[in-house]
Amino acid sequence: MSPNPAPSPTTPAVGLPQVDAPPGRLYHRSCPIAAARRRAVIGRTGAAGSTPVAGAKGATDVAVQMELTRIIISENNDQQIIFLKEVDGERTFPIVIGIFEATSIDRRVKNLPAPRPLTHDLLANAIELLGGELQDIFISELRDHTYFAKLRIRHEGELIEVDSRPSDAIAVAVTADVPIYVAEEVLNEVGQ
Repeated sequence: MSPNPAPSPTTPAVGLPQVDAPPGRLYHRSCPIAAARRRAVIGRTGAAGSTPVAGAKGATDVAVQMELTRIIISENNDQQIIFLKEVDGERTFPIVIGIFEATSIDRRVKNLPAPRPLTHDLLANAIELLGGELQDIFISELRDHTYFAKLRIRHEGELIEVDSRPSDAIAVAVTADVPIYVAEEVLNEVGQ
């Protein structure tokens, strides 16, 4: 088995000021107005970095905001690894993902253009064109060694949660520049 290449750390920008922008519009990830507006959608309450997240059916989970800190891509292996880290803490959260999702995330983080929309661009564009706004993504559960995630979309005042694999959800979050949350319960179970 070949050794993995050295990890390439990546850190997205955080902490932009709150700015007003028209509702119901997704902007390119480099737009500071859009980034500030999306970050302002979820206010922080409770413990540092934790936010109560109300689900579409009204249930509340405690979520911790995370940021993408590292992508490890090995062309000799089908399983790639991304690392999320608490925005206001030290815990990390590794997720094994496929090469397609890892490459898509890496391309976005490095701001590499694609000649045509990729799958995650397509999904973000479809949400926008159908009148929705991707609010955030939420890794909500660990069951039978499998993580479960949700795309949380605002549409006509309602919150709609769409089931997703975490790798796709994170790729869409990086594409649309929206926050990534992980349930406190999942972080506690992973224990890193």
